[in-house]
Amino acid sequence: MRILISGFNGLIGNSLRQSLQKNSYEVLSLGRKNSDLTWKELDHDISGSRLKGIPIIIHLAGEKIAAHRWSPAQKEKIRSSRIELTKLLCEKSAQNVPCTSLFISASAIGFYGNRGEERLTEESPPGEGFLSRICQEWEAATKPALDSGIRVVQLRMGMVLSKQGGAFPKMVAPFRWGIGGCLGGGRQFVSWIMLEDVVRAIEFIINHAAISGPVNLVSPLPLRNSEMSHCMAKRLHRPALLPTPSFMLRLFLGEMAEELLLASARVHPAKLLQAGFEFKFPRLEEALNHLI
Repeated sequence: MRILISGFNGLIGNSLRQSLQKNSYEVLSLGRKNSDLTWKELDHDISGSRLKGIPIIIHLAGEKIAAHRWSPAQKEKIRSSRIELTKLLCEKSAQNVPCTSLFISASAIGFYGNRGEERLTEESPPGEGFLSRICQEWEAATKPALDSGIRVVQLRMGMVLSKQGGAFPKMVAPFRWGIGGCLGGGRQFVSWIMLEDVVRAIEFIINHAAISGPVNLVSPLPLRNSEMSHCMAKRLHRPALLPTPSFMLRLFLGEMAEELLLASARVHPAKLLQAGFEFKFPRLEEALNHLI
C-alpha cells in the first residue's frame, strides 16, 4: 500500500517512514524540495491527479512551535505553515476520492489550553490561548477531506520523548550537570509519549478503520512537572534542587513559556485505549530506562 508523508524529515516523520517501509508499505514524500512530490507541484495540480494511487496521506509538516520566541511574525509563520498547508492538502485529497481513503493530520494537546487538574479526553472542549486557537484552526482545515467522505484523524500529540531530538535532550541536560529542577511551581501536569509509541499508534490507527476524529497521542499516565523532574534526577543519580522560577521563564520566553512550560494539561488517551491499543512505554520510569 502506498502512503504519502509530509514532514518526512522531522523527528516523527523519519521514524514513521522507516517503520512503515519495514512493514512493506511504499512510502512517498511530500516537501518543499528533494521529495517525491513538492508543495509547489501539488498547488499547481488543478485536478488532484498527483495524488492518484495514494490511499493514505499522513500530514506532519509545520513550523516548529519552540524554534523561536513568539514574535507576531513567528506566530504567523507557525499558523500559516499548519493551516494553509493542511487546507491545500485536504482540498487536493478530496479531489482524489475514492482513491484517498484515510487522511491523518498532526495536531497537539495545546488544543486544550491550560486546564489545571481537569482530566481531558477527546470529548473535552477547547481551551484558550494562542496554541489552542492554532490547533482549532488546524483541525478545522481538514474539513474538505472530511466532507468528501475520507476518514480523517487528528493526532493531538503531547510531549514526544526521543533520544534523536525534540524536547528530551534539552530537558535532561541540566540534570546531567546537576542543576536540574522543576519549572515554576512544578504542579502543572505534563502529558508525554515515547516516539516509539507515536509510531506504533499511527500504524494502529491505519489498521483500525473505526478510529476517526481527534485522537490523544499521550501516555495514559501523565505526571506533574515536579514528579517528572524527580524521575529524571533519580535515573541520572543527580539532585533536583534548583527550580526555575516562573517569572524567569516568562522573562526569557514570554508567551511561549506560559503555554508550553507552565500550562497544565492532564490528557487521557481514551480513544486509543478503548480501541485496544497497548502502550509499550506507559510509565515514565520505563521510558527513561530506555532513553538514558
